[in-house]
Amino acid sequence: MAAENHSTVTEFILRGITNQPGLQLPLFLLFLGIYTVTMVGNLGMIMLILVNPQLHTPMYFFLSNLSLVDMCYSSVITPKMLVNFVSEKNIISYAGCMSQLYFFLVCVIAECYMLTVMAYDRYVAICNPLLYNIIMSHQVCSLLVAVVYILGFIGSTIETVLMLELSYCKVLISHYFCDILPLMKLSCTSTYDVQMVVFFFAGFDIIVTCLTILVSYALILSSILHISTTEGRSKAFGTCSSHLAAVGMFYGSTAFMYLKPSTASSLAQENVASVFYTTVIPMLNPLIYSLRNKEVKAALQRTLQKRLSP
Repeated sequence: MAAENHSTVTEFILRGITNQPGLQLPLFLLFLGIYTVTMVGNLGMIMLILVNPQLHTPMYFFLSNLSLVDMCYSSVITPKMLVNFVSEKNIISYAGCMSQLYFFLVCVIAECYMLTVMAYDRYVAICNPLLYNIIMSHQVCSLLVAVVYILGFIGSTIETVLMLELSYCKVLISHYFCDILPLMKLSCTSTYDVQMVVFFFAGFDIIVTCLTILVSYALILSSILHISTTEGRSKAFGTCSSHLAAVGMFYGSTAFMYLKPSTASSLAQENVASVFYTTVIPMLNPLIYSLRNKEVKAALQRTLQKRLSP
């Protein structure tokens, strides 16, 4: 499978999370449970928002799209990982690897921008409540979501095309899925130009999303501090707490993954950080928004009462 150029490489070998046979079955059951909860939780959130008119607001429109991204995000990574736990060799075809990379990048970029749009929505709701329905109209919300997906597809397409142009002479990917950095290590040609383009797009996405979120919440905090009553401040902050938790987990885990000291780098640590933001966070997001949100809990209670009542 070693090759002069990528056209003769037909498959890669994924190192996986662990090479200890005794852990394969427990990990398979663990991640199967996580994937099941992820799919049920996010699909349930989408359906709950669809069937409850009280949740037909911009905030929950964005939340339903975040759940959709999380479902796709998890489905790109976890099913293949589950198959590898029960297979003798963790093999993925060249086409399958590049397809996984492509859709992974779509989802991770879309997740960044969806969280950013949700931060902007909370800024408008708290800082300009009288103009909220005008600013966050149905057309504007639909346009923002469309832009999120378009940015995801554009960024992913550019980066994946660059990876397709590389020549590969190694086939062992030191990871449990096809990611850009592990794939670059397999190239037998210079990856400098590809790295510069990838880091430019990654830096652009991170800077734009982080700055927008930070500025939005700085303005939100300023507005909350000007609210005279404790009850009003608590209510205003309550509408942001779930989103803050989701943002903190996503950016915290990715920062730990990519900003840790080089001396602390190890395969085990990279796997733990990657597992958290690729499989655990998509599971936790719907739980956070359901457990910390009174409107979602009330809508769930109403829906269950209607379904269970004779």
